[in-house]
Amino acid sequence: MNRTFDIIVTHERTDFDALASLLGAALLFPEAYPVLPRQLNRNVRDFLTLYRSHFRFVNADDLPRGRIARTIVVDARAANAPRGTQPDTEYIIIDHHSPPSGSTADESAEDNTAHTLPPHTRELWCGSTGANTTLLVEKLVEEGIAVPAPAATLLALGIYEDTGNLTYASTTQRDAAALAWLLAPERGVNLGEANEFLHHPITDEQRDLLQTLTRQSEFLELGGHHVVIATADAPGFNDELSTLVARLRDFYEPDAIFMVVDLGDVMQIVARSTTDAIDVGKVTQALGGGGHSRAAAAHLRDITLPDLRQRIIDLVRTTSRAAGSVRQIMSVGRPQMLRPDTSIQEAARLMRRWGHEGFPIVQTENGQDRLLGVLTRREADRAIDHRMGDLPVQRVMRAGEVTVSPDDSIAILRRRMIDNHWGQIPVIENGVIVGIVTRTDLIKLWDENNLPDQRAIEVAARLRQALNPVEHFLLQRLGAEVERMHYAVYVVGGFVRDLMLDRAGARRLSLDVDIVIEGDAIEFARRMQALYGGRVVEHKRFGTAKWQLNRTEAPVNTELLLRDMAQPEGAAQLPAHLDFVTARTEFYTEPAVLPTVQQGSIKLDLHRRDFTINTLALCLNPDRWGNLLDFWGGLNDLNAGLVRVLHSLSFVDDATRILRGVRYEQRFNFQIEARTLELLQDALELLDRVTPTRIRHELERILEEDEPEKAMLRLDELGVLQQLDPDLHMGQAMADQFLRLRQLRRQAWTNSVQQETPLVLLYWGLITFPIPAEALPRVQERLGLKQATLRFMQSLAKLRARLPLLADAGTPPSRIVAALDDILPVALALLPVVSDDTQALAAVEQYEQEWRHVQPELDGHDLQRLGLRRGTIYRTILNDLRAGRLDDTIHSREDEESLVKRAATIK
Repeated sequence: MNRTFDIIVTHERTDFDALASLLGAALLFPEAYPVLPRQLNRNVRDFLTLYRSHFRFVNADDLPRGRIARTIVVDARAANAPRGTQPDTEYIIIDHHSPPSGSTADESAEDNTAHTLPPHTRELWCGSTGANTTLLVEKLVEEGIAVPAPAATLLALGIYEDTGNLTYASTTQRDAAALAWLLAPERGVNLGEANEFLHHPITDEQRDLLQTLTRQSEFLELGGHHVVIATADAPGFNDELSTLVARLRDFYEPDAIFMVVDLGDVMQIVARSTTDAIDVGKVTQALGGGGHSRAAAAHLRDITLPDLRQRIIDLVRTTSRAAGSVRQIMSVGRPQMLRPDTSIQEAARLMRRWGHEGFPIVQTENGQDRLLGVLTRREADRAIDHRMGDLPVQRVMRAGEVTVSPDDSIAILRRRMIDNHWGQIPVIENGVIVGIVTRTDLIKLWDENNLPDQRAIEVAARLRQALNPVEHFLLQRLGAEVERMHYAVYVVGGFVRDLMLDRAGARRLSLDVDIVIEGDAIEFARRMQALYGGRVVEHKRFGTAKWQLNRTEAPVNTELLLRDMAQPEGAAQLPAHLDFVTARTEFYTEPAVLPTVQQGSIKLDLHRRDFTINTLALCLNPDRWGNLLDFWGGLNDLNAGLVRVLHSLSFVDDATRILRGVRYEQRFNFQIEARTLELLQDALELLDRVTPTRIRHELERILEEDEPEKAMLRLDELGVLQQLDPDLHMGQAMADQFLRLRQLRRQAWTNSVQQETPLVLLYWGLITFPIPAEALPRVQERLGLKQATLRFMQSLAKLRARLPLLADAGTPPSRIVAALDDILPVALALLPVVSDDTQALAAVEQYEQEWRHVQPELDGHDLQRLGLRRGTIYRTILNDLRAGRLDDTIHSREDEESLVKRAATIK
């Protein structure tokens, strides 16, 4: 019987990552034969010439005769099957590449055949790593397998080569960790040898071809991407090409490069990409080849070079994602600009007010903006230090006319900034400055995931789930109408925050949100009214408008508004109103006062908000539907569970943000970021400057939360409540009372007062119950509480003072009634929450159900008939009669009359 055995294989044209993966698998599967492919990259071949004796690699021809029971494929999803492979051979695939879209296939960069997974694949090891070797090293670490120095050197070579020495965009933390483990002194990696083979010299034949490719390189701008197509005729060339394309890539630093070499009998294409936006694997797959998103290859016959060039261009355009444009990151709207005769002193003042690092210097002539230069804060400060503050800005500005258009690519913007050393560049369209883009905007794009349209599909899907169909359609109508007015429209703040937090998409969100218009919100609201009816309420001072959709005297034309929807119940699903807000900016003239507001861009509008998690904006314009704007890392903070202010003076500008920040922290089970917490505590004294009305508003928003006690406990911990008033306190016992109150309300108390009273008012009762009665007016004034709330608090104070009497089993009913008659029913309703004294609770229950209804049979007319002169004695006698009834000393009308007659005689 033929013996059975296992083998380890990888792709042809083997690079160091594939060879190192072959070695790593051999260490993990010591009984398997690691089989060398027939075609090795030259630097790999040279390495093995020197060091093959250190490894147990075999050639396919040297395998024993027999049946291959299991094949382990590394750095690929399929490889050439050697002699002995059976139809039922099992496979283990160890590959870090993602399969092509819609398929389970994947292949090496140099293998031109796309394969599906073998039919008897039993295991698939994969992961998002820059090098396949990383997967094997992680397993070696997990299994505790010793790695000798030559093996460690080869494994390190594999990671270094496939991650570009840890510099390629595909590099992950896992690659760095695996490499760090290999570089530990006890493993003895020879970095000198590694460097030798990573920078292996090319042959004379390769050098000649590289020179031709360099001369015949074409530079294209495709979809905003910098793409190079390098071509050459090299009939009979039989050396490796991958080294040459790597050198061209490193030399040109393009977004993608396609090297096309006519070998005489075949046209060979080798492609590399440096961005996720261009998937060269898709391009080569369409040409009949294969590979993955960053490295791929193909060979074609019977095609001319011009035709192949055009096919590559067309495929890049159709398969790649458009590069980010200036329009996506710029601040829209005419920026703050200075005239050339503005004084440097005035420019510096405006920079401090608006927080800008510079201003464009512009001369407007005949409706056209002529850019003269830019003045930075550094230049203004230096000029003032030299006592030049009275000079015009034109004297010290950085002169030049450096601009971009909204449709310029990010690459063009980056090059303009680098070439001209400008940190702020105006955006000009049709001769008019329509915005500005800054160095900070560009830095945000270092992480490509921050490009506004990266998540558009995902966000659009979330939006559809979060709204009912009519609301979703309504937002689309807004976007369409805004586009016709050449404006931009965004949903901002809490709605977008909650949309991105609801990862499961299981929660409907309210459309009671601010919709920010880059343009004139009032004009837009009037347009919607003119088209569909309804009523518009304008607030010109703030640039806001409310479009009311359900006013009886001015109803919206539902049929016209929803004409494209098959929604018979559509009118019922419309919101009552929509609030439109003109994008604006603001500045604070002094701490804790309301800001001064001016019209601005969406970016400036978001910058005035409180915390990064509330600075997200969702674009509704049709061509940017679902684009998420995230200028200040709000999404990262959402994912990390952090509440972070935008700048260090945020709490100084508005101290109510202290209360708001704690509310968000506890609502979402987040943490206030460390530096933000320091700033919060430093600003506590500024709460004294905030008006009582604003304090009450923020506290009541906390009390409207599902579990307000969490935020109140945190406010107490941070010293916020004591800053508001020394008698304010929230401990665990009071927090338990909050929970008890909600539990009792859910149990539908028999007393309707508890159900009818607003929960927030009952919470105020719990908070102020322990406060001395004499301090209540002060607390009421500091917190801006309403007079009705003060009366409730004072009634609770009386009840607290009379609790000992209620708790005494010997207290007669008449004294209990006298103690409770002037207590508000809502205060009595709270007693089961603040007291667990059964005697007191029983007394109140009997009072409410029986004693308070007890009255004497006689009234004032009877007293007059019995000869008693009118006066204050009437009240005294009637109270005595009621007390007798309550205490069971009077049992009949005759008993009451006897008491009255005795009183008349005494008088």
